[in-house]
Amino acid sequence: MSQVEESVEVDVPVRTAYNQWTQFETFPEFMGGVERIEQRSDTLTHWVTSVGGVKREFDAQVTEQVPDERVAWTTVEGEARQAGVVTFHRLGDARTKVMLQMEFDPDGLAETVGDKLGVVRKQVTGDLGRFKTFIEERGGQETGAWRGQV
Repeated sequence: MSQVEESVEVDVPVRTAYNQWTQFETFPEFMGGVERIEQRSDTLTHWVTSVGGVKREFDAQVTEQVPDERVAWTTVEGEARQAGVVTFHRLGDARTKVMLQMEFDPDGLAETVGDKLGVVRKQVTGDLGRFKTFIEERGGQETGAWRGQV
């Protein structure tokens, strides 16, 4: 398994950053390579991705969710194997650190080489940067929220 850990500081309150992160169907708006996410239940999502010409479909299960603190997941079915957690850290009234930690299992030669070249780390860094732009350009207004606990 390979690992990646990246973070970004966003100029919104922790509640706003967390609320937006729970809106999985908006991820394609800031995550490169994510074509579509369908929310199938409070804790189950279906992902369609295309990275470097490799298309994948998989289901991911939220395994832990604590409002304003963390969202953890693992894949449960499909072609991709990964698990991770996103944590939210209050830095001030209107500033939050969003930290993503992920483990994944590269499949095949192309993904293994891409992993060695840091492609996943660069993708995650870019995605977090686009999340920052997405939420800040909305004036700190999230598109929705799910505040349930898992």
